[in-house]
This record gives sequence, structure tokens and C-alpha cells, in this order.
Amino acid sequence: MSAITIVLIIIIAFLAGLEGILDQFQFHQPIISCTLIGLVSGHLTAGIILGGTLQLMALGWANIGAAVAPDAALAGVAAAIILMKSGDFTEGAISTAVGVAIPLAVAGLFLTMIVRTISVGLVHGADAAAKRGDFRGMEMTHYIALFLQGIRIAIPAGALMFIPTSAVQNALHALPVWFTGGMTVGGGMVVAVGYAMVINMMASREVWPFFALGFALAAITNLTLIALGTIGVAIALIYINLSKMGGSGNGGASGSTDPLGDILNDY
Repeated sequence: MSAITIVLIIIIAFLAGLEGILDQFQFHQPIISCTLIGLVSGHLTAGIILGGTLQLMALGWANIGAAVAPDAALAGVAAAIILMKSGDFTEGAISTAVGVAIPLAVAGLFLTMIVRTISVGLVHGADAAAKRGDFRGMEMTHYIALFLQGIRIAIPAGALMFIPTSAVQNALHALPVWFTGGMTVGGGMVVAVGYAMVINMMASREVWPFFALGFALAAITNLTLIALGTIGVAIALIYINLSKMGGSGNGGASGSTDPLGDILNDY
């Protein structure tokens, strides 16, 4: 990779680290970080496929209370770098990268813990600055905390970038067939589990038909993404219109929080 590519990838990694806290532009989401790394390294298609696969897995990751989810930013950035340096963009190589991303995401929790522990001290510094009326000091402590979040991903990404490409390729080629096959199967299962977690959070009696319809339509390969999007918009408009009809009391049972369900029950 050229020096410009390395710098751009490290910048993307830094932004991914920042967005892990800010959630402003979603750079930490694998579909964004992997796509951008694929773009700057000249392998956009592979980056999109890897990012989309990891995104299905990461959709089920959420911070709940004190429980911190695996680090999607580090997983996406590191897996994309490993894939780009391997030079192998086959389905098996992408599945291996997905499998590698899982332990990286868990390992990222350790870095998150270190940065957040340091941030506790910075908060006390900000409190002290506030007592002194030092607004500049308060701003600087917040900027330092954000900078630490950025380098939390940028440093591992930079370390991966400076590992010789031949070393990455040799390491991947040295993996036994049973291991790569297992990683391929495991990577596919993890994606399915991640999406199942999303469905478990979103699923209700009203949305199950939409899930089933989506899976059925996805099997029709002749339909383009534009066609699928058009069908989705049409179904959404039909749903909204039926909901309004039920909400106005035109034929729906009153007192229910599910107008469309009331209409279907009347049928």
C-alpha cells in the first residue's frame, strides 16, 4: 500500500474510534468503516461485502446499562485491513476475516476499559477546571478524552498496516484447512445469530409478515436493489394508509393500539 493509503486508513480508523462514542456520523459501523477502507485501498467491492456481513453481526450489539458491547469499530477496521493486505477477496477469505473480527471485537473491550478508566481522571480534571472558571481547561479535557477514543482504534490499525503484507499472507496461508473451514462456518453462524438478535428485539406480530416477505423477495435474484426498495416503499405506504383507516375508526375495533391488527381481525 502507498503512504497516502496508509494515512487515509489510519484517519478512517481514528474517526471510527471517535464515532464509537459520538455516534454522529456512524464511522464506527462496519458497513461504513470497511467500505471506506475498501475505497481508499482500491478494493471497494470487497470492502462493501465484508462491511455488510459484519454489520449484520454488529446490529445485535448494544450497550445495556453497565454492559459494554464488543467493539464494532476495531472489528470492522482490523478485519478490513487484514482482508486488504491478504490480497485474497474470495468468499472464503471474507468469511475468515469475519471470523477474525470476533476475537478482535472482544479484545477491543480491553482497550475501551483502559480509555474509559483514564477518562474518569479527565472528568475530575474538568470538574477542577469548572471550579476555577477555566472554560479552556474544560474544553481541553474533553478534547483529550475524545482523542484517546480515536487513537484506541488508530494505533492497532497503524500496527496492522506496518506488518509486512507477505507476513499477513503467509499467516493466512499457513492456517490449516480444518481451521479456515471452521472459521467460514462459524462466521456465517455468527452473522445469523447477530441478525436473529435484531429480529428478537424488533419482532412483533405486526412485523413478522414483513420479515417473511423480505426473505422471500431476497431469493428472487432478478430483482435489483432499486426494485426491492420500491417494493418496500410501496408496502410501507400501504401499511401507513391502513393504519390511518384503522385509527379513524372506519371499520376497525376501537380501543386497540394496533390499528392494522384490528383491520385484519375484522377480515
